[in-house]
Amino acid sequence: MGRRSGVLEFAVLGLLHDAPMHGYELRKRLNILLGTFRALSYGTLYPCLKSLVAQGFLVEDNPDVEYVPATALNGKRSKIVYRLSAEGKQRFEELLADSGPDAWEDEHFGVHFAFFGQTDRAVRMRVLEGRRSRLEERLERMRNSLARARERFDDYTVELQRHGLESVEREVRWLNELIETERANRTGRPGPANGTTAVHPQTSDGRGQEDGSQDPPEPPYDRPGRSAQER
Repeated sequence: MGRRSGVLEFAVLGLLHDAPMHGYELRKRLNILLGTFRALSYGTLYPCLKSLVAQGFLVEDNPDVEYVPATALNGKRSKIVYRLSAEGKQRFEELLADSGPDAWEDEHFGVHFAFFGQTDRAVRMRVLEGRRSRLEERLERMRNSLARARERFDDYTVELQRHGLESVEREVRWLNELIETERANRTGRPGPANGTTAVHPQTSDGRGQEDGSQDPPEPPYDRPGRSAQER
């Protein structure tokens, strides 16, 4: 199974683990819960559902009840309700426990994080620390690339690379806070009042930002549009 289809399988099983639902409702839930991470392709949702049914992970209920979705203008669709089988629940638990390198990548990490409330604390720590390690490696490459870009490219290209670098730096800071919170809870030391970090998920492409955060100081190079006095 490909990486993207694996992400979709995990998301579908995770949502259906809470309650059975029909495909139209599942699409809405996927959009609300995971749309921020842009990990899903709706063009593959229904083939994914059929595949999960064929593998015995999902069961179809009420296949003969018909309805007209609110957005449909013509025709009817079967209101098939999908629910997890015993094998499907076991498969979800296996995916939930995965803390290997795939769980650290951009799309997989987003889905894993969405189900952290159902994940064992030790697995959460391994995923968070693995993600941080992966991004620290990315930061080193980006800093080297930025240093070369200042000599080879115009100010706008440099500015674009600086923006990407700052996005990754923000996510590393966010991960550091999450890891510290997990460690505090594990050792019994006081953490945030609600038991979770007070920051928002931050992915390395710049979506989202922690509450009250400040951008890092600007590097000492000329940005586009800066006056001589500003320089």
